[in-house]
Amino acid sequence: MPDLTITRVFDAPRELVFAAWTDPDQLASWLGPHGYTGAAVTLATRPGGAWRACIRSPEGDEHWMYGTYREITAPERLVFTFAWDTEGDLREETLVTIGFADLDGKTEMTFVQTGFPTAADRDGHHDGWSSSFEDLTAFIRGKDAR
Repeated sequence: MPDLTITRVFDAPRELVFAAWTDPDQLASWLGPHGYTGAAVTLATRPGGAWRACIRSPEGDEHWMYGTYREITAPERLVFTFAWDTEGDLREETLVTIGFADLDGKTEMTFVQTGFPTAADRDGHHDGWSSSFEDLTAFIRGKDAR
């Protein structure tokens, strides 16, 4: 099965980057490809806890996703399942593992998603996550400015 790995470096401490993934209001601020908005995010950030999020397209279409946290080691590592709950979207459950490494005050985030049934599914997620991570970069810059 094809896997997806994306690495980004953020000019912020890893506690701040980790919080952007684990605080529902922060996650809603950047989750989804460009032009999408986080319409709803609920997180039970504990091992075994469920998460659910909705992103809304510019046309108003809602795309729901959900999963279960498997591991939370603040601010170093997050592991959770991911699946779409939307007609026509990938419904296979995948596993997301995110590492947050300290680089002298910056954070290297390594995002790995495994379990895609096809390379096309992986590639679609690559495009969506890459766009989301650009929005995450802008979100973190905005938080640093406060």
